Amino acid sequence: KEAKTQRFYKGVLNFHSVFLNFASLRLCVFALIFFVPITAQKVAILTPDKAETSREFAERLEARLAEKFRFLDEAMSEAAFGSAKADHPFNLTTTASIAIGTAIGCDYFILVRSATLRRSSSQRHEYYESYAGIYVVSSRTGRLVIWRLLRFEESKAQAAQNLLNDASGGLAQEIETKLKLTTKNELAEVAPPAMEEPPDDASPAANNFRAPIPYRRIKPEYTSDAFLYDIVTTVDIVVDLDRTGAILRTEIVRWAGYGLDESVEQAVRTMKWRPAERNGKQLPMRFLLRYNFKKIEPK
Repeated sequence: KEAKTQRFYKGVLNFHSVFLNFASLRLCVFALIFFVPITAQKVAILTPDKAETSREFAERLEARLAEKFRFLDEAMSEAAFGSAKADHPFNLTTTASIAIGTAIGCDYFILVRSATLRRSSSQRHEYYESYAGIYVVSSRTGRLVIWRLLRFEESKAQAAQNLLNDASGGLAQEIETKLKLTTKNELAEVAPPAMEEPPDDASPAANNFRAPIPYRRIKPEYTSDAFLYDIVTTVDIVVDLDRTGAILRTEIVRWAGYGLDESVEQAVRTMKWRPAERNGKQLPMRFLLRYNFKKIEPK
């Protein structure tokens, strides 16, 4: 009887030990998911326009971030990016961005476009402007998680360029903070529920179907930054409507920067929508809207 009692307690202790080990393993997995060290994030920095000013700013930015992220080889990253043959590298869809990030093997990629321009105006003598457009893209979601436009003006080109390069420090701090939060949020993000989409015109499902439309269309603003740099681009947005026409969710699925993504989202959310219908019955619907932007000179 004493031997059986000892074996019983030994079994209890073994089970308790296994349970604690399992609990510890789960805790470790939880920690890995929600407290991923920022240094574990792999980043590629790219200059699709191949301009010398873009490369110079990209090098400065990478040097500022080198201790916080693991940067991938530039030549290999550029080759992988080039293989995607993106016609508009600064105006990618989220699907294309995910494919590019997968090909490179990075968690995030940073696109840099920079130049120094000679400008003049009626109120000012000739001067120089150095600018950099920075696009930080998540390879997990394809989203543009950071877009920034840095601009500096000076009477000499090199002086303007120096001010721009010096600004890479503040930008690096912002990127570090933002990507740490973005990584945590993306890992915890829940996929949106499945929802019906508009049928093809030739499909039988198109019979007696009426697509959702706004009661009043609002044109997204072509921002002053986009106007200044003659931006020609496209923004795609996915919209989820419920059966009453209320917006449940929006997501930019082709981004452009220059404040145009935010302009599109604001316009779509401001509009009042008539919901989709089939056979006179209202139904929830997920659909895509496309907005094309180009500069139109005032008459």
